[in-house]
Amino acid sequence: MAPAPQQARPAAVAFILVTVVLDVLAFGIVVPVLPKLIETFQHGNTALAAETYGVFATAWALMQFVFSPLLGVLSDRFGRRRVLLISLTGLGLDYILMALAPNLAWLFVGRVISGITAATYSTASAYIADVTPPERRAQSFGYVGAAWGAGFVFGPALGGLLGNVDPRWPFWAAAVLTLANALYGWFVLPESLPPERRAAFSWRRANPLGALKLVRGRHGLAGLFSMQVLHVVAHYSLPSVFVLYASYRYGWDFRQVGLTLALVGVCTAIVQGGLIGPVVRRLGERRAALAGLACETVSYALYAFAPSGILFLCAIPFGAFAGLYTGAAQSLMTQRVGLHEQGELQGAASSLMGLVGLIGPGLFTVSFALGIAAGQGGALPGAPFYVAALLTAGAFAIALKVARPLAAPPAAR
Repeated sequence: MAPAPQQARPAAVAFILVTVVLDVLAFGIVVPVLPKLIETFQHGNTALAAETYGVFATAWALMQFVFSPLLGVLSDRFGRRRVLLISLTGLGLDYILMALAPNLAWLFVGRVISGITAATYSTASAYIADVTPPERRAQSFGYVGAAWGAGFVFGPALGGLLGNVDPRWPFWAAAVLTLANALYGWFVLPESLPPERRAAFSWRRANPLGALKLVRGRHGLAGLFSMQVLHVVAHYSLPSVFVLYASYRYGWDFRQVGLTLALVGVCTAIVQGGLIGPVVRRLGERRAALAGLACETVSYALYAFAPSGILFLCAIPFGAFAGLYTGAAQSLMTQRVGLHEQGELQGAASSLMGLVGLIGPGLFTVSFALGIAAGQGGALPGAPFYVAALLTAGAFAIALKVARPLAAPPAAR
């Protein structure tokens, strides 16, 4: 039988949540300015900037696909703390590189490096799985999502304000926060994976194709991952085109974009920090996941339709309720692997996000570029969000069949 999980340690969970807040705060600072910085390197050509940003996002996703399984397996072998601190340190130095980038090529190199080092969320998820029993994981993953939302409340707003002064200032701020986060973790973050629960390192498990074998080898996991594929692809619509979309359709500047993303963070924190636990206890993980996907589909359709910024803002709460799906789906997946495989699972999940990320950014940036190519008379700027709505509707259809909890946890393998 698999060894029992450690008892949830409130202090340890608090440490990892603060780590997520600081990490996402640094990430969020950069979000409002990176697409516009690319645009300045391309002489203000919005359509070309959208396509170039799609290339940047695809390269980032490719690095996630290749390196996430390796980091996941390394965290199973050497512990979560060490991998987390190395990732944070590398990411902080990379923000400095991007702040100093003199041209588009150097900015691209920085984005590639960030794809390699940005593994903190998956490691944090494995950490939570280490210290939380299965019946409480949906709520604990909700807390991680709330921490993500809290970081995203202030990050984009601060990034928008700094970007209005100089588009490179947000990168410096992100570097300071990320390196401070690594220093914080060095002193206060305890290890969650004791030596007796660590797995031997294997290159077979550490490569993307080997990691995805885990998905096929566990009952019901392939169906959950298929559902997750459509959800994750759709999720790329906002980070891929929102900044350029809001600037093009509504005439928003850095400040308005940053405050809007902050509103997204507030709504996300409310749902994931306060509602996931009660909703999952009342509805169960399956119905919570279905409700989240339904709300997400409505939000994308409203984003696409909204002819004014006010209507776009009104759709944001629907998008926040997608967090019900995220926490429930993560909990369902962690129930299908052994305790010693949680890092491998999170690495496989991040690798999956990287794989579909090879499709998502290009899909949405190209659809946006095509949508606005006809000019004001025949433009369809909401095209990428209509595509996203169709994808999440497909995920909902799959979830009807596969989003079911296991009667008993799997035995160790």
